[in-house]
Amino acid sequence: MDIRSLLMGLAFAFAWSSAFTSARIIVSEAPPLAALSLRFLLSGVIAVSIALALGQTWRLTRAQWKATIVFGICQNALYLGLFFSAMTRIEASLASIIASTMPLLVAFASWSILGERLSRMAVVGLAVGFSGTVLIMGSRFSGGIDPIGFVYCIIGVAGLATATLVMRNASTGGNVMMIVGLQMFVGSAVLAVVSLLIGENLDVSPSESVMWAFAYTVIVPGVMATFIWFKLVDRIGATRAATFHFLNPFLGVAVAWFFLGETLGPLDIIGVIVISVGILTVQLARQPEFKT
Repeated sequence: MDIRSLLMGLAFAFAWSSAFTSARIIVSEAPPLAALSLRFLLSGVIAVSIALALGQTWRLTRAQWKATIVFGICQNALYLGLFFSAMTRIEASLASIIASTMPLLVAFASWSILGERLSRMAVVGLAVGFSGTVLIMGSRFSGGIDPIGFVYCIIGVAGLATATLVMRNASTGGNVMMIVGLQMFVGSAVLAVVSLLIGENLDVSPSESVMWAFAYTVIVPGVMATFIWFKLVDRIGATRAATFHFLNPFLGVAVAWFFLGETLGPLDIIGVIVISVGILTVQLARQPEFKT
């Protein structure tokens, strides 16, 4: 892996992890699904405008349209919609930890459902990663955790893992920024309909901090992180790119602690380290040079 790929992976990991903190700030004053729908709409406009300026077109291949629709629904609407809703009930640090288990779920599903053979190293990584998750969940449940928020996160991360499995061998093949923008529009449309159906209160007057958090969410996690991820996957492949997810538990918790002052107990810290080690082990084991 070259230096450019490394920097891209680090940038993606930070942008992805910080999204939970900015989302927590937003949903403290705004309806989660409507706010997320607006975020996707604005992010989509920015991404498509950049794509057109770069000479990219609306004419996508069948595989590109599939990626656009699958990720627009599963990642943007289902995964992020449920996580935004969950963060009206649970802390950003806990949401980021649950979301960080996605690579573990993908590896487990690849083995249990798709019949992919896992090396001993991968099995150990799965066991380590899930044990860290159990450690944190046990600590949080004993201290009191909203079960509905927790279930939202579980369903959301399962949806993202499903999308990842469906598209695991796909390549964008160009038009990256256009695909990023169009999938934002798909997510925005789905969430707008759901927001209206459940009757979210749209009469809000957001504070300055919420406006800054919203602007950050639109630009950094919304456009930049998604674009970097697609480019990174095209550059080094999905398996190697997913290795950077091992940073997400640590970064998600650290950003929430720094900006929101969320408390962390000893078991939380240990659990984050254990999950990170498990994710890294699984991803390394799934690379060809580490398979046994």
